[in-house]
Amino acid sequence: MTIEVRVPQLPESVADATLVSWHKKPGDSVVRDENLVDLETDKVVLEVPAPVAGVLKEIKLTDGTTVTSGQLLAVIDETASAAAVPGASAPAILAASSGATAAAADTVTKDASAKESAKPEAGGKLSPAAKRVAEENKVDPKTVAGSGRDGRVSKSDVVNYLSAKEGAAPSPASAPTGPAAAAPGAAAAKAAPVQFVPAPSARGNRAEQHVPMTRLRARIAERMVQAQATQALLTSFNEVDLQAVNELRSRYKDQFEKQYGVKLGFMSFFAKACVEALKKFPSVNASVDGNDIVYHEYFDIGVAVSTDRGLIVPVLRDTDQLSFADIEKSIANFASRARAGSITIEELTGGTFTITNGGVFGSLMSTPIVNSPQSAILGMHKIQDRPVVVDGQVVVRPMMYIALTYDHRIIDGREAVQFLVTVKQCLEDPARMVLHI
Repeated sequence: MTIEVRVPQLPESVADATLVSWHKKPGDSVVRDENLVDLETDKVVLEVPAPVAGVLKEIKLTDGTTVTSGQLLAVIDETASAAAVPGASAPAILAASSGATAAAADTVTKDASAKESAKPEAGGKLSPAAKRVAEENKVDPKTVAGSGRDGRVSKSDVVNYLSAKEGAAPSPASAPTGPAAAAPGAAAAKAAPVQFVPAPSARGNRAEQHVPMTRLRARIAERMVQAQATQALLTSFNEVDLQAVNELRSRYKDQFEKQYGVKLGFMSFFAKACVEALKKFPSVNASVDGNDIVYHEYFDIGVAVSTDRGLIVPVLRDTDQLSFADIEKSIANFASRARAGSITIEELTGGTFTITNGGVFGSLMSTPIVNSPQSAILGMHKIQDRPVVVDGQVVVRPMMYIALTYDHRIIDGREAVQFLVTVKQCLEDPARMVLHI
């Protein structure tokens, strides 16, 4: 009995997906719930599992095909075995037709099996985009050092490997030319005239590679351009003294981790401070819908997470109702699953405000772009010890620049500045977040 494998139902916000790579080929045995193929949407990579155990009889669509919900991908024969599928014994047939003995045919079959088993496991520690680039350029993934979590190889790792390999090719030495080569003695007999030496020309293989954008990268590019084209974006800055937050974290970090099983980081403080500021200035939590301003009476804060595939923004629902421990646990869970590619589309949709932390990469100051259709985004940056004046005395404090990029169509400069001041006050005096003042 044959069973059809079809594209699962995609969410309403996702029109189609791209078939990234098959993990099986026709004739391979499959077990129930084994991942057959990866589908990449604008936001996540979806795995399509085998509905039954059997043999993959036929693949209907190839890598790179754009697919929609319900489209036929493959056919599985749940009554067949791998040995019974046509083409499975091709090496033995080829040997017999060329006059080889049965033993030689058996050797050929074993050699083919050995070569097949020597291939790196499909997927493995490669991201889907990295796997595609590696296959196109015939690169053995085992030779590429991964820079991602747990040694995961990203697309940039493969591209850098190819560039380094091509750049290392030796260039032929140039023979000396000109008067100096023809008459070296004459140059020594009298002072050489002043000569203008041209700048050295480029050496080595200056190759260029055109790599198609992944769907996620293309979607990010589209949304960034859309935000700048449709919103009146402006950025305001302030700076925060994080001495009080550091003291709280130092005082309670061990007890907090022991009790809740997660570290007490900075993001929970910033999320809570933003909630207090959003309550005071609801326009920062609003969005534009045609000629209407939509004021959201809930606080779904997106937290930007960097992955091998690009930046994604999972959402903390009802952040005002979460404890510090809930926020830290949710962020840690989002980060690990986002980098593993197992986060769901539902967790990436919605959101009324976003926080992004460029400080983890060393950014001292930036102007983040609003995550449309939201109207504002807070940018965190690197914490740096700087001299500041406190009560007439110059002291060294851990300072951070914070930035608020906002849509000036619905948020006035006064509201943006006061929003940042409120965030600053909550962080410099965390008791405000407990007392809601």
